[in-house]
Amino acid sequence: MNKRTIELFVICTIIITGATGKRTSNLNNEKNMEYLNLTTVWDKTFPKSDKVNHSKVTFTNRYGITLAADMYVPKNASSGKLPAIAVCGPFGAVKEQAAGLYAQTMAERGFLTVAFDPSYTGESGGEPRYVVSPDINTEDFSAAVDFLATNDRVDPERIGIIGICGWGGLAINAAAADPRIKATVASTMYDMSRVNANGYFDADDSAEARNALRKKLAVQRTEDFRNGFPKPGGGVPDILPADAPPFFKDYHDYYKTPRGYHERSLNSNQGRNATEAIPFINFPLMSRAGEIENAVLIIHGEKAHSRYFGEDAFKKLTGDNKELIIITGASHTDLYDNFTVIPFDKMEAFFHKHLK
Repeated sequence: MNKRTIELFVICTIIITGATGKRTSNLNNEKNMEYLNLTTVWDKTFPKSDKVNHSKVTFTNRYGITLAADMYVPKNASSGKLPAIAVCGPFGAVKEQAAGLYAQTMAERGFLTVAFDPSYTGESGGEPRYVVSPDINTEDFSAAVDFLATNDRVDPERIGIIGICGWGGLAINAAAADPRIKATVASTMYDMSRVNANGYFDADDSAEARNALRKKLAVQRTEDFRNGFPKPGGGVPDILPADAPPFFKDYHDYYKTPRGYHERSLNSNQGRNATEAIPFINFPLMSRAGEIENAVLIIHGEKAHSRYFGEDAFKKLTGDNKELIIITGASHTDLYDNFTVIPFDKMEAFFHKHLK
């Protein structure tokens, strides 16, 4: 398995969004939102907590796309307004995976939380399916803030966000665009613009390499239009190549086993559209990171192949309310669901400090 094959495959795998799967109930939406068929069963990859109340909610972004979310409210919450957190990621995952685990855990610690499926993904609306967009996906975080800021249980001055994996970079971009986000956590983050434009570890950071990739994507785009449907990019394979690198095996261990598999997750199944790297190549997500005035916490694993994304993003941040934590011995996917390494105590303290 050659290096470029691995890089292109993993790029396709990481940035996928959207999902298939049966939806079993119909939610009556207000404000002219599209109707979404949402499951009524607990179909998460983690057990349900007896410390929080769970419900399905929907809201729209400014492009008119209706997003589906799970809301978690602490059962012992006081009668006053609560601090709130919106969670999304990893890229290609759904809210029933790592995002929901983070959201439920933070709700156990006193925050009202929502874990949402981004546009075109999972139970959320939007056509065509399996599409990603740095603009629209950044907007999805602000749409979640819209929902939280107008919720009767939430203090609109105490709202934060958590982005996991590729959604960590989008969370930083959202924080740069939306000052209502008072505190941001980027966990095991990817900079999706950088990895698509430059390859892993910037090995293909040249105009020649980018133009070669653009030409390949342009050919596929023409073919998709001619066929009338997009070609799937492919998710994590059922059978790993014998020479797959360790981090590739880590993705397989999460997305293709009972640990993290979900029927609506495209990382677990068919993958996003094969052309969806196109917008990220020319869209620098970190371009305004240095202008974020509110607090940011970046968390990464010591052994994560993606660690350089978090460390370099941290270098762009300014002010004395920014922090970088490297978790000893942790890999990239350890921060998806490993309670022994995810620093929930630190995240709780960070949000309590900056959402006050």
